[in-house]
Amino acid sequence: MRSCVVLLFASLLTLCEAQGTIVTPVFVLKGRDLLLKLHADPPEGVLYVDWKINKTVTLVRFDPNGKPTVLHNVTGGFEFPENKFSVILKNVQEVDSGLYSAEAVTPTGDKLLTEYKVTVEGPVSPVELIVDRVDSSSSESCDLHVTCRTHNSHISSTFSCVDRVCNQEGGERPEVTTSGASLQVYLLNNVIICNHNNQVHRMQDLIHAEQLCPKYADPLSHPGWWMASCILTVIVVVLIVWLYIYRKRRIGKSK
Repeated sequence: MRSCVVLLFASLLTLCEAQGTIVTPVFVLKGRDLLLKLHADPPEGVLYVDWKINKTVTLVRFDPNGKPTVLHNVTGGFEFPENKFSVILKNVQEVDSGLYSAEAVTPTGDKLLTEYKVTVEGPVSPVELIVDRVDSSSSESCDLHVTCRTHNSHISSTFSCVDRVCNQEGGERPEVTTSGASLQVYLLNNVIICNHNNQVHRMQDLIHAEQLCPKYADPLSHPGWWMASCILTVIVVVLIVWLYIYRKRRIGKSK
């Protein structure tokens, strides 16, 4: 069985108005499994425990011994772990997002035990970090103009490098894409990072800023250097072969 994913963001917990329970935000990647478990044990004399979505549709009903009965299925179906009254939602999709709550039904009334605010998100699209222009006004500094691009959005920024120390000049604020993800380009330890992420998935592209400056670029990493090296190697090999053949002919004529 695939491992269940429960991502709990404690810093985002908000108090629910009903019965003083806590709504737990949960973000899960599309296609994963999601474990829902009780935050509090059912009270004595419980008749059954219901797991509902959006407080209206009962998905699963447990008897007092923890035996489940599925009343309304979800996209990927359910599994039931060994611990009583817990539910695993299989292969969750975006349509499975919603408010999931567990209620205990007793002779004296209903008691809300647990609530999860579930948000299912898909993976973000790949990104590409593009160097638009390199301006070098002196041998000591250069300005780098880059664009961080994904399929439906882009963000540009400028970086200034002086004596191998680079700083970002603009474009620090992230761009929110049409899918609600965050697109950002920033500098970390002289590395320009193009970042695209939502709550559950991240894609990045990066490049070392100082390597883009002509003065500090490693000549061994430049494609022109490798091309020149290959051409020079071929010339040397041809000369050696020619000299070998020439000397062999001279020796043959002298005999």
